[in-house]
Amino acid sequence: MRLPGTRYQEHGWEQVRKLLGHCSLQACARLGPETLLDPDPEQSLGAYVDAVGHALYAAGARAEAHGNSYGDTCGELALTLVYELHARPADWASLCAAVAAEHARIGSFWSQPGGEALLRKKFNDLYAVLRDKVDSDNYQAACGRPCSPNRMYAYRMLDTAWHEVARLFEGWREHAQQVGAILGREVVAMPIEARQLRTSGDCKPEWIMRWSESLEVHTGAAGPLHTKSKRFASLKNSPEKIGAMLREIGEYELLSANRDQDWLHDAGEASAWLDDYWRVLDESEQGSTPGPDLILEARQDELDAAEPEATIDADPVEAQETARLALVAQQVSLPPNYLVLAALGEDRASWAARRMAQDSLPVRLAVYLKLLGPFDDSYPSEWLDPQTGELPTMQQLAGLDGISLPTLRKRRDAAVAHLNEMAGMEEERRWA
Repeated sequence: MRLPGTRYQEHGWEQVRKLLGHCSLQACARLGPETLLDPDPEQSLGAYVDAVGHALYAAGARAEAHGNSYGDTCGELALTLVYELHARPADWASLCAAVAAEHARIGSFWSQPGGEALLRKKFNDLYAVLRDKVDSDNYQAACGRPCSPNRMYAYRMLDTAWHEVARLFEGWREHAQQVGAILGREVVAMPIEARQLRTSGDCKPEWIMRWSESLEVHTGAAGPLHTKSKRFASLKNSPEKIGAMLREIGEYELLSANRDQDWLHDAGEASAWLDDYWRVLDESEQGSTPGPDLILEARQDELDAAEPEATIDADPVEAQETARLALVAQQVSLPPNYLVLAALGEDRASWAARRMAQDSLPVRLAVYLKLLGPFDDSYPSEWLDPQTGELPTMQQLAGLDGISLPTLRKRRDAAVAHLNEMAGMEEERRWA
């Protein structure tokens, strides 16, 4: 999930959390866990931050892993969160109090079996709360709207919920009863909602509420909106609020989906232009003749002196091939001059024809047959079979090209894929 100003709400957080837990245990081993029992939390905080900072810098590949879609690494995100503790000493004091309470109950628990896991959990709880505090503050700075850590948690819950609803819709056969409970009707065929649900903005608030209600029946655990916890009390009976939050998530996901691709494309173009510029200058200097510049006598080029040749026949079909092509056309029940007339009738300056110039005429006709159907107002009359008034069938086109039907299908599909690729590239250039 991405929201304005946030950095810790994406899937990379799991790696950041593990890295913080691992390095926190290293710091405690270096300082001694008893440091957390220091009556002066400020002093123990300074020692902890220094020790964790050294551990993070030495973490290697784990710290270099991508932490979010904005380009921050796990190490950078973890270090920023550790330094944030200086600005929020109350969170550190809460951790120390929790460790002290556990120590008063069972003694030096960190040295007992499973003690490291318990100590790691204390740090995980610390940073789980801290990340929502940091992101909620940054969200307020970016949007100018109030946002509490609990609201940030609610955003994350709704993002998880709509993805879970989408997963159930996709596997509606295996989860027909639960999908029916979410949609409020019996499901006997693929629901249209499964195709319509593409972003969080497409998810209806009623689906989230019914999904939460259905969890206790289908999983045995109460859904987030139906627990005794008051964390989501403001959402339980507020579909309008749920819908607004889902739309906000979807709108920002769409807005930030390009991830500076246009800017990066421009930067690459500028870099390539400069590389070409310096290459041309270098080649010009290396190819220059020594000595002063001289004006040489103009000499007539061989091409200028050559006698003009006879105009080349621009017909697409060579004359000597006419007889063979006529025989091939008759074998597939087409007029003898079909290929000649069809080639003459093609607009060879069109966008599609220029992109398929390397393909044979039957392959190009097969492409039009697949994309536009057997008849279209744009087809020249020369392309149509006089007997049917439509394009020749795939079997006829394969015979015209002298290839098997599977081979023609393969070449046709390759040409269609090439057209789609070229269209996509030109669309990107137009919007760049």
